[in-house]
Amino acid sequence: METKCSNLNISNNDINTMNVKNCLYCNKLFTKELWCEECINSLEKLAENGNKEAMFNLAIHYGNGTEKNLEKAFYWYQKAVENGLKDAMLNLAIHYKGGEETGKNLEKAFHWHQKTAEKDHIKAIINLTICHKNGKGTEKNLEKAFYCYQKVLILALCYENGEGTVKNLEKAFYWYQKAVENGNEEAMLILAIRYEYGEGTEKNLEKAFHWYQKAAENGFVIAMSYLAICYKNGKGTEKNLEKSFYWYQKAAESGIKEAMLILALCYENGEGAEKNFEKAFYWFQKAAENGFIVAMSILAIYYIIGKGTEKNLEKAFYWYQKAAENGVKKVMFNLVNRYYNGEGIEKNLEKAFYWYQKAAENGAKEAMFNLAIYYKNGEGPDKNLGEAFYWYQKAAENGVKEAMINLAICYKNGEGTEKNIEKAFHWFQKVAENGIKEAMLILALCYENGEGTEKNLEKAFYWFQKAAENDYTDAMFNLAICYENGEGTEKHLKKAFYWYQKAAENGIKEAMLILAFYYENGKGTEKNLEKAFYWYQKAAENGFIIAISVLIVYHEIGKGTEENLEKAFYWYQKAAENGDKEAMFNLANRYNVEGSKKNIEKAFYWYQKAAEHGVKEAMFSLAIRYNNGEGTERNLEKAFYWYQKATDNGHTDGMFSLAICYENGKGTEKNIEKAFYWYQKAVENGHTDAMFNLAICYKIGKGTEKNLDKAFYWYQKAAENGIKEAMFNLAICYKNGEGTEKNLEKTFHWYQKAAEKDHIKAMNNLATCYDNGKGTEKNLEKAFYWHQKVAESNKVSPNNKVELCNECKQPYTDYQWCQQCNVKQFQQDFSKWTSKNKFIDKFIQEAQLNAKNSYEILEWIPYDKLSSINYYDKGGFSEIHKAIWLDGPIFSWNFDKKQWNRCNFQTGYEIILKTLNKSSNLNNKFLEEWKYHYNCQKKSFSKFIQFFGITQDPNSLNYIVVMSYAKKGSLRKCLSDIIRFTWQDKLHLLKKIILGLKVIHESNLTHGDFHDGNILMSDNHNELFIIDLGLCKPVSDLQDSDNEIYGVLPYMAPEILRNNPYTPASDIYSFSMIMWEFTSGIPPFKCEAHDYDLILSICKGERPKIIKNTPKCYVNLMKKCWDSNPANRPTIIMLENVISEWIGCISDYYRINSDGNYKFDVPNIDNQLKDVMLEFVMANKSLAQEQVNSSITQSHPQAHYTSRKLAEILVQKTQGFECAIED
Repeated sequence: METKCSNLNISNNDINTMNVKNCLYCNKLFTKELWCEECINSLEKLAENGNKEAMFNLAIHYGNGTEKNLEKAFYWYQKAVENGLKDAMLNLAIHYKGGEETGKNLEKAFHWHQKTAEKDHIKAIINLTICHKNGKGTEKNLEKAFYCYQKVLILALCYENGEGTVKNLEKAFYWYQKAVENGNEEAMLILAIRYEYGEGTEKNLEKAFHWYQKAAENGFVIAMSYLAICYKNGKGTEKNLEKSFYWYQKAAESGIKEAMLILALCYENGEGAEKNFEKAFYWFQKAAENGFIVAMSILAIYYIIGKGTEKNLEKAFYWYQKAAENGVKKVMFNLVNRYYNGEGIEKNLEKAFYWYQKAAENGAKEAMFNLAIYYKNGEGPDKNLGEAFYWYQKAAENGVKEAMINLAICYKNGEGTEKNIEKAFHWFQKVAENGIKEAMLILALCYENGEGTEKNLEKAFYWFQKAAENDYTDAMFNLAICYENGEGTEKHLKKAFYWYQKAAENGIKEAMLILAFYYENGKGTEKNLEKAFYWYQKAAENGFIIAISVLIVYHEIGKGTEENLEKAFYWYQKAAENGDKEAMFNLANRYNVEGSKKNIEKAFYWYQKAAEHGVKEAMFSLAIRYNNGEGTERNLEKAFYWYQKATDNGHTDGMFSLAICYENGKGTEKNIEKAFYWYQKAVENGHTDAMFNLAICYKIGKGTEKNLDKAFYWYQKAAENGIKEAMFNLAICYKNGEGTEKNLEKTFHWYQKAAEKDHIKAMNNLATCYDNGKGTEKNLEKAFYWHQKVAESNKVSPNNKVELCNECKQPYTDYQWCQQCNVKQFQQDFSKWTSKNKFIDKFIQEAQLNAKNSYEILEWIPYDKLSSINYYDKGGFSEIHKAIWLDGPIFSWNFDKKQWNRCNFQTGYEIILKTLNKSSNLNNKFLEEWKYHYNCQKKSFSKFIQFFGITQDPNSLNYIVVMSYAKKGSLRKCLSDIIRFTWQDKLHLLKKIILGLKVIHESNLTHGDFHDGNILMSDNHNELFIIDLGLCKPVSDLQDSDNEIYGVLPYMAPEILRNNPYTPASDIYSFSMIMWEFTSGIPPFKCEAHDYDLILSICKGERPKIIKNTPKCYVNLMKKCWDSNPANRPTIIMLENVISEWIGCISDYYRINSDGNYKFDVPNIDNQLKDVMLEFVMANKSLAQEQVNSSITQSHPQAHYTSRKLAEILVQKTQGFECAIED
């Protein structure tokens, strides 16, 4: 309701008819009760002098005072009226109305009420209203009465708003009430509002509802909306949605746009009426057309989704634009999206930008932020970092947290403003304190690095913790680091583990890697290789290259998961394809090795890729491929190029190969000076082969001046580093006194060192030294041994090629052996001996007739040629004696003396006699088994104990096998020594055993009783000999064998204990027990009874306990060998390859690090082999630090380590034999 309250001159005189003044004479207040004579006289004087206030007060005195005189009162009222005093007019009207002293006169009363009312006197207005309403003193006139009521309402508003008077809500309420009592609908509405909110009176919702209802029923439209709200919310009355809907509808139909909107919502939600989207659409449209902005937005949505009307994107866009033009910020955003995405209108980035700008300028803080992004990215407008900074700042100042972060980044990076890390820190701090976790992390980093503030690790920790507790994953990772390193807090690995785990579970790949490491090493949690594998795999799947490398190793060696070379290969491929240059190199190595994945073309491809990525080992390998034409056409120029590239990158083998290229003119012009230079450079980098070649250069003056002293020096260095050719040449230097003094003892020493490394010439020369006693004592046995080693190598010595037989003048077939002539000598002697057993005679004679060298000879040995026969040991089925063979074994034919040269060393030849119990009547079947031994012996002289022949005890008539004597005895007796060997020495011994077993398996045989008692050791621990092939049979014969089960229980495979046929895989199981002995120093199951319970346990999967500090790779191989399923065990060829590979990389490691400056850069090995190498190196260190003592272990009284029949404990097929073999 509009009013001009400011035009009214309203004072307290309108209510109180007396105006308080001070007397001019006595300064007393004029009151109704108290009047002094001086005051009366004063008033009369003032009144007579025209003072209208005095006239009015004097009238009051005469009308109400102690000297009441109504005539004088009327007189002075009339005088005051004539002087225009409105209060006097009102009182005069009252006098006429009441009829005191003047007589009642309603017309004059009405006249003076009207006059007073015209001067805005409220009391007069009210009285005048009554006159008009009731027709007192004038004709009845409701219009004029309403006009007067409106004057009263304006008075109430003036009191409410403090316009023209002091604000007074109580008086406002009073006058509203007065207006209502006189029927004013507008006053009813206002009075209802005052009751609802308790303004000027006590809050009373019932009365509020009453007056809303009264006003609405009297047709006051606005009151209808308020009444609808009361019914909707149950305010002052019971909740009634139907009545609420009714009054909203009345208000809407009366043009109240707010009611139109709410009515639309009622139709939309079915509140108070049935749901009706068409009517909802109608009223949203009406409200929108009446300028209701919210309705415009909703109407746009209805058009977008076709709700209550047909879908119409153009109209939707129209209403969005209308709402936006009316300043609706949210709609402006929607409009931006429409323009940006071209929804309902053509795409227009400029207009999208325009509306962002409008919204921002209208104070929409989100728009300010988005506008900044537009400027930063150059979307719509040109890129403008200054404007971006400006709007980030505006949005930040308006509390947009994201803008604060971006503003901080602008200050940090100097984007759109000068770089200011202090202000950057300020804004990061503001946002962090407002709970934005990203800012908490950045703030923590500021404190950690001292950026924009002083470095403070405690505060850094605090903010890392706050951000982490707010589920910010990056902060979890940093918090874990704090706990791990004790930065800003105490070191706490368990908490570090907890937060690494949280970060990993939330996808932080670095955390996955570290978590895996924690599980792997038991750091902050219990060690758990399965979980370590899981997290390495997760990190790998997230593209973390380091994790892929570790995961490959886990798959390759079965760590934390089953061994899976396919998956290892897969991850090599993934890493390589993702640009991991080391993986490229390792993948190339995988393609290069024997097996199903071998592919020399792909190997070449990945070597090339790795080389192009700067891997020097790959450059070298690529050069080799070009040199040999592997996976590509042979190209010596490219080989030379890549050797040179590898050399430029410090690859020592590359230097050596480059020198060879220059020396031989391969891929480049021949240049012996450059060859010498690069040999020298390779030597300076520790290349041992280069030392040997450098020595040759100095010896013959190739590429440098001849210098025998330097040649000797470098031969010596190369020899000390294990180069067998250098050892041999060093021996020659000592023999001939070249570059040093002549020294036959040192000559012998280096021949021996080279021979032990299988140098054929050195073996021959060493045999000659023993033959002639040069540099050592004469020793025909050892001479014979080394001649046999040469023969076994299948490489004829150059010396033998020119040595001719004295009889037939034909070249010897072996060292001092002419098969053609010797066969004749043997035939001539056939009549001189017999074993009295046709099978034995035939066996020996065939061996003599086919002997290609001396160690293939078998003899019938007369018992009387044996002396010093003493008990030595007891086998499973025989007794063993040690004896002296007076004649000794045949070495060669002496053409001069017409007799056999024998190795008897003047005192006889030490041998072992193995008595075959109850063997007086040997048959051919028994001899067949010894033929297997003999045939294996022929194939490898050094892997099997030599079988010299057969003799017979004249008393028992038992036949006796005559064999060579191994001074160290069985392997079991040497375990206490072997346990102290370095791992490379242990592996060499195992390889010798493997090579012996390989001969058996490649002969399509199985040993059948393989254990440490059937392996003998030479006196210098350098050779191992397999014995007791008594149970050895062809595999085909074993499949249908019904023979008794024999053996030593701990070495017997589960399938044998289940009475299944013996296979080569059964020998592999036995070999696994020997592998275990090399780690423990004792036989397996030494502390347990070898009975039925042990059989049952073995069948159920029990195996010896893994010994601490055993290399993991060794353990894995051992476990494969003792797998319950024979099909899962490696073949003997696989074992040879693995062990050889291990020996190679360990030897390279110690050769490269012979100077004591240990480094792990061993060329041409992949990560898996590098890990293997390091495991053995660490195991060697542990071995050096520990005191190994295996002798204190007490053996169980029922532990048996000789072969025996197991029939007595395998009577029944029990649960033990039915244990399922897992696939």
